[in-house]
Amino acid sequence: MISVIVGGQWGDEGKGKLVDILAQDADLCCRCQGGNNAGHTIVVNGTSFDFHMLPSGLVNPKCANLVGNGVVVHVPGFFQELEKTVSKGVDPAGRLFVSDRAHMVFDFHQVVDGLRESELASVRPDLALGTTKKGIGPTYSSKAARSGVRIHHLIGEFAEFEEKFRACLDAEWRRYGKFEYDVDAELNRYKEYALKIRPYVVDGVKYIHESFAAGKRILVEGSQATMLDIDFGTYPYVTSSSTSVGGVCTGLGVQPRMVSKVYGVVKAYTTRVGAGPFPTEQLNAVGDHLTDVGREYGVTTGRRRRCGWLDLVVVRYSNMINGYDSINLTKLDVLDQLPEIKVGVAYKYNGEVLSAFPADLSLLAKVEVVYETLPGWNTDISKCTSWDELPHNAQKYITFIEDNVGVKVEWIGVGPGRNSTIHRQV
Repeated sequence: MISVIVGGQWGDEGKGKLVDILAQDADLCCRCQGGNNAGHTIVVNGTSFDFHMLPSGLVNPKCANLVGNGVVVHVPGFFQELEKTVSKGVDPAGRLFVSDRAHMVFDFHQVVDGLRESELASVRPDLALGTTKKGIGPTYSSKAARSGVRIHHLIGEFAEFEEKFRACLDAEWRRYGKFEYDVDAELNRYKEYALKIRPYVVDGVKYIHESFAAGKRILVEGSQATMLDIDFGTYPYVTSSSTSVGGVCTGLGVQPRMVSKVYGVVKAYTTRVGAGPFPTEQLNAVGDHLTDVGREYGVTTGRRRRCGWLDLVVVRYSNMINGYDSINLTKLDVLDQLPEIKVGVAYKYNGEVLSAFPADLSLLAKVEVVYETLPGWNTDISKCTSWDELPHNAQKYITFIEDNVGVKVEWIGVGPGRNSTIHRQV
């Protein structure tokens, strides 16, 4: 059985905590796309874990973890994150694996990421995408151009690895000029990494299919979110991978029929990082409240997130693509002190309601949001442990979301801790 957790907005919904909850009963937790540009925070017994590239299932000592072929792996970052996680008491021995087909992020990809961003900004400031500059986009570009370097190249004949490394770098030098880069030092470093990473490398496709055939419970942890999907997100203000449920099949080598459950994670309001249209954004006291109370600063970059009201046009659209079996509504407690809460339910353009989420960002930037206003609950819900303990108006808010999206809310986040999630039978 394969269960998938997908972000339903622009990321930072709090997917890591649901992964942590479900990974307690999982045999295998997988990442299928993205790289160390992701950021999931989990709090376990007062200890905070920040995961970027590694699967969050590592905190469960009985759960194996796989970094799939669709993930782009910065090997130095992999070991830095692993060392930090181990220092907090996690033992990954024999339960952390990396697909041999995963592509590698090199430091020169990160240099190129910054050069590309500067190039766009020099043409027009609003063209800058606001990337994390972790080299993710350039690595996927190398992959698509068929000049990328994969993990199996690193642990194979080093002469072949060096040849491919130099060819990949030469392609970037031809495009961006011969920026300063110590090739020999980098190659020497990777000779050491080749030995260091070898014990973690497996044939990812074979590994996950054998796990599935053995009846293992498999959990797939999506990173970023649907509105950052390279195809379905607010292009070009997106990431460089398939962040919707389709990315599970291409990023792990599994069949669509092997996926039995898809869980959508939706924040009780909306946030996004970087540039691009954001119809329900609140550049006012409400936005400041959501930022401050919700501690809306990026795990990976530390950047302040843009905040606004919940946008159900976005959630309905992401459900259309992913087909959620149920929703995890996170950070409901951030709304505790608001006397009234607005919810975006439709977009209007030139006085007419749009029938779907638009592909054209020029149009999206001009839409008028149709809001429904619901009463707040003015009550601290952080101690609530069941649906019945939630204030009536909080229940009403959740029911409104369910009725509008057509999917039941199964988990409700009422605080940052591991146990601050209400599970509701649906």
